[in-house]
Amino acid sequence: MAVTRFGVSLEENLLKKLDQLVTKHQFPNRSQAIRFLINQHIVEDKWKEDQDVAGALVLIYDHHKRDLQKQLTGLQHDYHCLILSSQHVHLDHHNCLETITLKGKSGKLLKLADKLRSIKGIKHGNLVMSTT
Repeated sequence: MAVTRFGVSLEENLLKKLDQLVTKHQFPNRSQAIRFLINQHIVEDKWKEDQDVAGALVLIYDHHKRDLQKQLTGLQHDYHCLILSSQHVHLDHHNCLETITLKGKSGKLLKLADKLRSIKGIKHGNLVMSTT
């Protein structure tokens, strides 16, 4: 892929914030940070436009909560067309981590994530989406 060089003019305070971002996220240079920010914005626009995306939903929950496993499995079967795979990890005697790999329209992934996160006993849930 060809790379095109171009100049960017920034106010001094915005340039300082860009440099802080470069340092914080350990980008090798400003160009890589700008690429990251542009791609992040493009992905977020796709979410808003209900485009096809891929994602992962990570859930932390107490598997001792009554009917939690049944509800999780039931919802995943209801949305089987969006789910590529899931992985279940036992963190300790009470807590489990489940990673669900998803692909589909962003709106549907967001809806499924909201439904899964709202199940009683789910302690934490985070959905990450990207372009396909």
